[in-house]
Amino acid sequence: MKLEAKREHLLKPLQSVIGAVERRQTLPILTNVLVNATEQALTLTATDLEVELCARAELPAETPGAITLPARRLHDILRALPEDATVTVTADGDKTTVRCGRSRFTLATLPASDFPTLENLPLEGEIRVPQGALRSMIERTHFAMAQQDVRYYLNGLLLEVSSGIVRLVATDGHRLAFQELATEAEVAEPRQVIVPRKGIMELMRLLADNDAEATLALSPNHIRVTLGEIRFTSKLIDGKFPDYLRVIPREGGRVVIADRMLLRSALARTGIVLNDKSQGVRLQLEDWILRTQAKNSDQEEAEEEIEINYTGGPMEIGFNVTYMLDALGALSGELAKLSFSDASSSCLIEEAEGGASKHVIMPMRL
Repeated sequence: MKLEAKREHLLKPLQSVIGAVERRQTLPILTNVLVNATEQALTLTATDLEVELCARAELPAETPGAITLPARRLHDILRALPEDATVTVTADGDKTTVRCGRSRFTLATLPASDFPTLENLPLEGEIRVPQGALRSMIERTHFAMAQQDVRYYLNGLLLEVSSGIVRLVATDGHRLAFQELATEAEVAEPRQVIVPRKGIMELMRLLADNDAEATLALSPNHIRVTLGEIRFTSKLIDGKFPDYLRVIPREGGRVVIADRMLLRSALARTGIVLNDKSQGVRLQLEDWILRTQAKNSDQEEAEEEIEINYTGGPMEIGFNVTYMLDALGALSGELAKLSFSDASSSCLIEEAEGGASKHVIMPMRL
């Protein structure tokens, strides 16, 4: 195999797939990237057996062939070379030479035939959504995923597709984030799948913040998302996600309408005195007034008061301040609506003007 290209034209597709390469692997070939060069294009593929990333570039090879190269070492080499430099990659047996000007690097290779790929999946039903919209949905929900929970089905994001609707839901058992998007897609039958945390974080990194198209397709055990010349594939978590519709409460009898950023700033300032062991903030409600209070183990205190639209009478309730800040940060409207039934019930947070975001937070005892 032999190909010649500008440094940037090799570095860009490699940067797109490098996230799937773990630094420590039990299988040596998983630290490599599969380089497939044809007379029409160059394709780079990386995988950790859970997530596979594949990037294509219009770089015709002088001599077609397929090899695997140490992914991070090749990445470091290309980053260190001068901009606009011409790079020549030549594979010969179990060694590959990378040349650029007076620089020469010799890298060990492993056979391309040993590299595990997910080429021929039984995919069905394509759904097309704008990349920017999908990225926004993930940004507004991913923080509620559990981390290394024994309930493995919580360590990912629920993707629900049905005719005209795409939904994302995440929960760690203490809070829930819900987002939906209207689409024109027609689906034969609704499906729910759970995408693991690593796949979600990689997908969010790859998605552009524009109206370019993302194409989603599902197989029984995988999800594939095509983003132009980049193809993302992830295994799915085999488990049943909780019935999130039962968790989302109806609007309670006590409703607070507040300036979203004003409330968020007040909570952030009050939370300054808190530490990792005590994340609870107390909300004191009175007609037209919300008071935020926090105290740590050293008896240091913080209190702030803001004006709100509320006439439900006095009430006190405690919440994890980080959960509150995450939920308010995920909304986009100027006004936030907080709904409670009583001091022991969960809080429903959404945009006052109506929207596709819903956040549920369980109360804390303070």
